Amino acid sequence: MKINNQDKTKYLTGNKGEWSEIYVLLKLLAEGRIYAADERLERVEDIYFPILKIIREEIKGEIKEYQTGSQVKIYMDGKIIKEIPVEEFDKQAEVLLKEIKHEKSRGAFSAKETESFMKKIHCFKLSAPASDKSDITMEIKDIHTGFKPTVGFSIKSELGSPPTLLNAGKTTNFTYKILNENNIADEVMEVNNIYRISNEKEYTDVRGRINKLMEQRLRLEYHDMDNMTFKNNLVLIDSMMDRIIAETLLYFYRDGITYCRDMIRELEKKNPMRYGNVHAYSYKFKKFLASVALGMRPATNWDGKDEATGGYIIVTNAGNVLAYHIYNRNYFEDYLLQNTKYETASTSRHGFGELYRENGENFIKLNLQVRFV
Repeated sequence: MKINNQDKTKYLTGNKGEWSEIYVLLKLLAEGRIYAADERLERVEDIYFPILKIIREEIKGEIKEYQTGSQVKIYMDGKIIKEIPVEEFDKQAEVLLKEIKHEKSRGAFSAKETESFMKKIHCFKLSAPASDKSDITMEIKDIHTGFKPTVGFSIKSELGSPPTLLNAGKTTNFTYKILNENNIADEVMEVNNIYRISNEKEYTDVRGRINKLMEQRLRLEYHDMDNMTFKNNLVLIDSMMDRIIAETLLYFYRDGITYCRDMIRELEKKNPMRYGNVHAYSYKFKKFLASVALGMRPATNWDGKDEATGGYIIVTNAGNVLAYHIYNRNYFEDYLLQNTKYETASTSRHGFGELYRENGENFIKLNLQVRFV
C-alpha cells in the first residue's frame, strides 16, 4: 500500500499488469462475453463465449460472484448483496484504461477513481490469490453445446512491459560439455575473464565467452539439465524436448538468434534430431510454449494437465480483451511461437555463464528464459 503525503490515505498500488487484471474484470462484466483471437491477435467475430458470471475469492472461503446482465448482480456466499447498472462497469473500464495508458512509470501507481468503484463492488484486491495459473475464474456458456463450464484464465497485458512466459531460475539451467578436440590446455578457462561494460557496470559476457570458445575450435555438447523435475516435465511433453531446447539455447547464446520462430526455422534447416518430417520441431516446440503458458512450472512436478483450464486472456494495446480457449488452441500455439523470444537473465543470480572443471572435463551452464515480444 502507498500513503499519500497530503491526506495520509492509503491507496491500492500496482503496476500496469496488475491493474490490467481489474480492467479485464470490469471490461468483461460490461460486455458480458469474451471473443476468441486468431494467431495474429485479432478478434474472431463468430467465436465467442457468453459470460454468465465471474467468480473471485479474495479471502479463502469467501466467494464473490458477479452475474452479468443489464444489472450486474453481486453475490456473497450465494446471497445477493448489490445490483449495479452495467453501464457503470463500461464507464469505469474506460477510465481505468486511460489511467493505465497515460501512466509513465513502469512501477506501481494508484488509480483512485477505479479503487473507489472497486470498493463499491466489494473488490478490495488487484489480484485474487490463486494456487494455479488462473488470474480470473468465470462461468461461460458454449453456444454450440449449451455446456456451462467454470474455467480459469491466465491474463497477460500488452499495456505494460512485455511479460515473461518462462521465468529464469537455477532450475532452468542446461549444462554443456566443452569438447576439446585440439587438446588445448587449461587456458580454455581464461574465457571467464571476458566481460562486457554497460553503463559503467561490468557484466558476464556469455556470448563473448562462447564466441571465444568457437574461435578456439571447441564444441559445446548438451550434457544434462540441472533440475530433474523440469527435465521430467519436458519429457512428459516429448522424450526429446530437453535436447530440442538445448539446441535452441546454442542458437541464442552462440548464434545470436533471439526469436522463437527463427529458432524453429534453424531447427528445420539443420534437423539435429534427424526427423523424417522437420515440421516436428514446430509442433513440439509449440506444445512446450503452451504447456508453460497454461500451468507447467520448472520446479513443480507436472501431470500434463492445464491449470488455466479456460486458456489465455490477452489485453491488447487498444484495450481489447480477447481469449485463446481450448477450442482455438491452434491459434494460441501459433500466437505463442510468433510472439516470444529468449533473453539473458542474471548470470550471478542464476549461476550460469561460467566455465568450470569437473572430473578433468570442462563445462558451462546456459540458462533458459522466455519473454513475450
